Amino acid sequence: MRVEPVAVDHPDGSAILVGTGHPLLIIAGPCVLESEELARTVAAHMQKVCSKFNVSYIFKASFDKANRTSVTSYRGPGLEKGLRVMEKIRAEMKVPVLSDIHEPQQAEAAAEILDILQIPAFLCRQTDLLVAASLTGKPINLKKGQFVSPWDLENAVNKIRQGGSSQVMLVERGASFGYNNLVVDMRSLPVMRSFNCPVIYDATHSVQLPGGSGATSSGQREFIAPLARAAAATGIDGLFLEVHPTPEEALCDGPNSIALSEIEMVLKQIVRIHDCVAS
Repeated sequence: MRVEPVAVDHPDGSAILVGTGHPLLIIAGPCVLESEELARTVAAHMQKVCSKFNVSYIFKASFDKANRTSVTSYRGPGLEKGLRVMEKIRAEMKVPVLSDIHEPQQAEAAAEILDILQIPAFLCRQTDLLVAASLTGKPINLKKGQFVSPWDLENAVNKIRQGGSSQVMLVERGASFGYNNLVVDMRSLPVMRSFNCPVIYDATHSVQLPGGSGATSSGQREFIAPLARAAAATGIDGLFLEVHPTPEEALCDGPNSIALSEIEMVLKQIVRIHDCVAS
């Protein structure tokens, strides 16, 4: 199934094309911005690994995690400080950057810095947020909510398109059936590609156990690689990963993050499968 490519600006003046016939896109970084030093460490390592496999790379991290389980959980540095860090990473590391927006009024400021605006899964149906993101003209990475079917997401895509943008990528991150668990139906990948949008598989949030530790979410990172391989075999345009040098010490989503030391082995398998399916 062919999909029209989405073009993402690169700091070097070129564009990353995401879609049929183009290299696999890797969106990876820590769940939330913890420090400039950590962001640089992750971005540098991911750039090196992705270059080795000739795949495209975009750095991701949230400047604010507004949907943390507990009110006492670390949320990030906030919009202003967070965007300054993302701006530095983009300029110094020469890598495109992505982060979430949670409110329509954040869209314009975020679009001045970010190369892609991400809509969190819990907010995938928020009309005002989708339209505000669309009006910036930036590509949009729209996460499918855990509570909607893949075919229902077409309505959200149409909201963005009616706002004036056709640059939409869709993200699968599992469906919730309660009891602190998520289940991935691989049929959702071709369903969402049928909307003529590149599809990204979020391999790390798919193994999250929401609220699984009471005041925080837990996760089963041992299933990241097998689920990512299954998604690549089904057919995807990109892979979303939360990575951290020491996941056990991460301030957010550590249990469902993958260690930087393991990323090369995982991507080696995924790229081989993706290239086989795409050929």
